[in-house]
Amino acid sequence: MPSPQAGQVRVAVHAAGVNPYDWKARRGLYAGDEAPARPVRVGLEFAGTIDELGPDVTGWTVGAPVLGQAAGAAATHVLAAADGLVAKPDSLSFPQAAALPVACETAYRAVRVLDVQPGQTVLIHAAAGAVGLIAAQLALARGARVIGTASVANHEYLRSLGIEPVLYGDGLADRVRAVAPDGGVDAALDVSGRGVLPVSIELAGGPEHVVTIADGTASQYGVRSTWSADLPLPAVFQAVLPLIERGEVRLPIAATFPLEQVGDAQQLSEGGHLRGKIVLSVGA
Repeated sequence: MPSPQAGQVRVAVHAAGVNPYDWKARRGLYAGDEAPARPVRVGLEFAGTIDELGPDVTGWTVGAPVLGQAAGAAATHVLAAADGLVAKPDSLSFPQAAALPVACETAYRAVRVLDVQPGQTVLIHAAAGAVGLIAAQLALARGARVIGTASVANHEYLRSLGIEPVLYGDGLADRVRAVAPDGGVDAALDVSGRGVLPVSIELAGGPEHVVTIADGTASQYGVRSTWSADLPLPAVFQAVLPLIERGEVRLPIAATFPLEQVGDAQQLSEGGHLRGKIVLSVGA
């Protein structure tokens, strides 16, 4: 059992989120030519209760319910930086809370980088996935009109949130223009990483109006990319949590797996086309 060091707490994990990073890391996509020297834990986000404080930690108590981000979060216990934790609201279950950190941070950052403004029309690719859903709802909260690509099975749900759905794939540009025939779109956010940058540039009127969080070829097109956090998680949730508590931002749970079935959860994540977030339940 790990012990927290200075600035850390140990959290007994009740739920952990599953992200594409997990299966990509498992496949070695971030490893270059080197295999890991030892088994590597997966998981980036969690919700649970603090069960031990580091020697210098103040402001938290043992038993406090929290959510946060930490490497190796798909586990029974995880060490986390105390100043990166967020108090879990009573209105959220542990699975709901565990689904939020990565999606909220990424979506909030992407919408800020895109500089979404009131009255704009924004195209968001993969709008039914966790990051896409949060980003779309944050853009709506900023007063933008949002068009979101998704499979037909998710169209009705997107409409219920105020997002205008279109089917992805061949003919996308024509479908978007049919939905927005006058001014087209002012900006585009690529959450999918599935080769949509050229059509996004075409629709948004130039690469300067496109941001991706998922396509490594962005520089070839002059598109801006954003890969890592630029604000601490508590600052992100200070802005996003009120929207969640008012029901203006929602993130459904696509599926829940026990921790022992983390491999099955990653396979489902790898298949894509999900509505919302996959979560691991720990100790249930």
